[in-house]
Amino acid sequence: MTARPRAGAATPSGVAATARGGWWGMAGSVANAAFSFLLVGLITRAVGAQGAGAIFTGVALFTICSNACKLGADTGLVRFVPRDLAVDGGRSVDALLRTAVLPAAVAGTAAAVPLLLSPAVATTLLPHLPPADAVALVRLFGLFVPAATVGMVLLGATRGYGTVVPFVGVEQIGKPVLRVLIAVPVACYAPGVLSLASAWLLPALAGSVAAWFSLRRCRAARPTPHSTGGGTVPWRTFWAFAAPRAVSSVFDISAVWAGVILLSVLGTAGEAGVYTAIGRVVTACTLVQLAVRLAVAPELSRLLALGKIAEAHDLHRVSTCWTVLFSGPLFALVAAFPGTVLSVFGPEFTVGAPALVVLCAASVVNVAVGNAQTVLLMAGRSSWHLAVTAAAFTVQLTVGVLAVPAWGVLGAAVSWGAAIVVENLAAAVLIRLRLGFPTVDRGYASAFALGLVVSLVLTASHVKKGDTPSGLAVGMALGLCVFGITLWRYRTSLRVGELVGVLRRRAA
Repeated sequence: MTARPRAGAATPSGVAATARGGWWGMAGSVANAAFSFLLVGLITRAVGAQGAGAIFTGVALFTICSNACKLGADTGLVRFVPRDLAVDGGRSVDALLRTAVLPAAVAGTAAAVPLLLSPAVATTLLPHLPPADAVALVRLFGLFVPAATVGMVLLGATRGYGTVVPFVGVEQIGKPVLRVLIAVPVACYAPGVLSLASAWLLPALAGSVAAWFSLRRCRAARPTPHSTGGGTVPWRTFWAFAAPRAVSSVFDISAVWAGVILLSVLGTAGEAGVYTAIGRVVTACTLVQLAVRLAVAPELSRLLALGKIAEAHDLHRVSTCWTVLFSGPLFALVAAFPGTVLSVFGPEFTVGAPALVVLCAASVVNVAVGNAQTVLLMAGRSSWHLAVTAAAFTVQLTVGVLAVPAWGVLGAAVSWGAAIVVENLAAAVLIRLRLGFPTVDRGYASAFALGLVVSLVLTASHVKKGDTPSGLAVGMALGLCVFGITLWRYRTSLRVGELVGVLRRRAA
């Protein structure tokens, strides 16, 4: 017998769809974290912190450019495709794809021009490299910007069809795995800044091709009627939403990479390399939140389009509970043993331990509010999201310019941490007071309390054993025991059964 959902709760299909997508996203995030660690380790050990800093400064420039050139079109497709499929049978999908892809392709091409033709960009960003090497490196990254931009927009369309599998397969598994497979022989037989940068870039082209084939499969699996006109979603409506998101996405991605660029310009390439490793660790710790976000976004858009507000509220509460439950203890573990974690990249990286602790503390705020920013976007409030991200980036840039020259890596971490706190608290206040989305319930309180208990256990292990591999091993063992026992005790309020049920159905 199937249990009847309680009043005001999301239907099983809504929560189950999110959980299914969350499991896929989790698998992809774990793979992405593991292979990103491997790649950063390969590069840092092959060319040292200074060479790695130069490469990842190029990665930062490439990532910011390609994400900016999407013009918010990928998020627009995530929002409008499921709404059109649910309300109008998908009549606007053709028009939506034309509206989204063509401007992004033009923007990507335009952005590549100064990277290819202007040596001043290269020498400004990479003052520690010989000018010829800096120009060659920036030109190499510029070549791949148009293809990468289009690929990410196409993956946004596949998410609009309600599946995260193409995104996970391309962005979180395919590209990271290919980068490591290419980088291993390069690091062994031809280590160098340009060769290792090429190893990072080549999978971007393959990913764009895979994204195109994935979208074709999604459309073939769910054919939609062709519209004789421009579709039920006018281009003005699409870009009224996407344009603010285009700017806010620049702030979002710049927040991740701004510290690398600031350290490269105001500090040293070695500091930029250390900060890159810290950023990889912090990003890896958000894997649960990213996995849940990938699954939640299209489902929230669908529920809001159908007027199922109570179910959308419940979906946000459940997804936030799961994020806090699994991400909080992970950040506590890293903050308790930062030097041991960073030593994976090499002994010269342990100097970044205080900076890693700062970012872990700030990231707890990010975890605590769940996917508040996703709620803003899927509710159509992209202009609110723009205001939030602009304020956060202003804080980051201001603090960074003042703190990086004085504190180096720690200053970059403080600036990013301040931005994380400002952005997430502002988004949480907006969705609660203006959109009525609740976050805290009994399950949330249980998940947060569990995180605090695990943090105390890890702190005790740190005090007893120190920031050492043995201390990390003991802390992980004790923390897992406490986590497992408490998870079983409060499994009902944490709604763990819904996650396990989905996992069993997928395994059957």
